[in-house]
Amino acid sequence: MPLRPDDKHELAPSPSLPNPATPTPTSASPTILPICQDIAGRVNAFLDSEPETPLLRQVQAQTRVALGVISAALERYSLPEISLSYNGGKDCLVLLILLLASLAHHPPTLLPRKLQSVYIISPHPFAEVDAFVDGSIDAYSLDLARYTQPMKEAFRLYLREHAGVKAILVGTRRTDPHGEVLTHFDATDHGWPAFMRVHPVIDWHYAEIWAFIRHLEIPYCVLYDRGYTSLGGTTDTHPNPALKAGNVQSETKEQSFRPAYELVEDKAERLGRDW
Repeated sequence: MPLRPDDKHELAPSPSLPNPATPTPTSASPTILPICQDIAGRVNAFLDSEPETPLLRQVQAQTRVALGVISAALERYSLPEISLSYNGGKDCLVLLILLLASLAHHPPTLLPRKLQSVYIISPHPFAEVDAFVDGSIDAYSLDLARYTQPMKEAFRLYLREHAGVKAILVGTRRTDPHGEVLTHFDATDHGWPAFMRVHPVIDWHYAEIWAFIRHLEIPYCVLYDRGYTSLGGTTDTHPNPALKAGNVQSETKEQSFRPAYELVEDKAERLGRDW
């Protein structure tokens, strides 16, 4: 079911979602409730609308499933026990929006001032990604812990420093490496720090992720407009060759690329990554 803000907390529509490129002050808001209400209103409006295309109808169905998974996680765990893995990529961005929408239905007295989250930084990060993540902290009121260690060690350190966390929401999708066998709730594998991995968007397709982002007009990292479709680090990530625009810029001799949202096939998503 669509999540609806409490009547007494109903907000008037605003012109756009928060833009991570334009930091907004958070000191005036004691909790994240206003952000959650605004986003929930937008998600509800989308779910209540008549879809313009078959793709948007699929996205509506996927959104309802993902909200149900997040709701189940919020029933199993208290908010201090839940964190979000966030690196500024398109998938975890959709997950962040859905989590905030879900929290509009949470008891206001239990909401934190900032949303607990963790960012595992690539060994060779893009400046554009880091800038977008920095903007997200203000736009979405994130309490973001950063780690530069490899993923297993980073999560070990994070859980040591945030001992109450029992579940981490992750934007993994079925077509990601090692994603084919995952479910909505999976405990970490043997040898990893112990926590529940929650995968609300596991069955979303690439085109559905972008349809959601663009339909709700969610600001995203600028690299996606330059042909990048899967973001890693500067040494292993390139514009997707499937999005070559076909014309070469005469002055720079650089190939131009179409934006990430013009890609259709899931299997072509990582053609720009070196594995």
